[in-house]
Amino acid sequence: MNVHHPTTFDEALAAKAAGAVPLAGGTDLMVEVNFGHARPTEVVSLRRIDEVKEFEGRRIGSGVSWRRIENHGPRALAQAARTVGSPQIRNAGTIGGNLATASPAGDGHPFLAAVDAQIELASVDGRRTIPWDEFFVGVKKTSMADDELISAVVLPDSLPERHEFGKIGVRNAMVISTVCAVVTRDDQRTTVALGSVAPTPMRARRAEEMISAVSNPSDKDLAEFQRLVSDEVRPITDHRSTEEYRRHAAGVLSRRLLERCLR
Repeated sequence: MNVHHPTTFDEALAAKAAGAVPLAGGTDLMVEVNFGHARPTEVVSLRRIDEVKEFEGRRIGSGVSWRRIENHGPRALAQAARTVGSPQIRNAGTIGGNLATASPAGDGHPFLAAVDAQIELASVDGRRTIPWDEFFVGVKKTSMADDELISAVVLPDSLPERHEFGKIGVRNAMVISTVCAVVTRDDQRTTVALGSVAPTPMRARRAEEMISAVSNPSDKDLAEFQRLVSDEVRPITDHRSTEEYRRHAAGVLSRRLLERCLR
């Protein structure tokens, strides 16, 4: 394969428009190559482009590694970053690569959904910013055009006062999520976002509405919140878990995260 090493984002966009496959950390693409599932003839590496590594204020460049997010990101996103593979994977893997793969189990996705983040996309024709729920359109599918690259994640001007991430898997480390979730709480407003329980990251809107109407939730309120989350998710049975367990776990995990926020 031919590998291009641009030093500017405009050069990378031109290579993408010409059909090159983007390579950021390579933690997903190279697995596909090594297993013979992908055979790109033209690859454009994004590693030498400073613009995508910028991490300032509410804008996180697509080339920012999970290691940097682990050390400097917002609380729940940093919590999620610590669960992404081994230290070597976190040093290489990027938030943009995680988004582009669009796996339902992507650990970074629930935080972006919970805070209503936007995704900045770029092409040789310009840039556009779209909400997270317009970016994800299916299992490992996004609304990106063929000539577009992810340039950044844009967080809202202010984040909820409290936010927590949690994950359930078949072991405690270096594992793909069976269920992952982020819960936020600001004054009374609560958001609940989950991964691995639907074709795309999702919000449990009915559960949010119910618990946001309660200023000081009782055990009964928390139980109803848990039930609503379990009722709203749309999991499947696969080699990692059953639909029944995922549904149960989604409710339990969301309740525990809410209880952390309330404390």
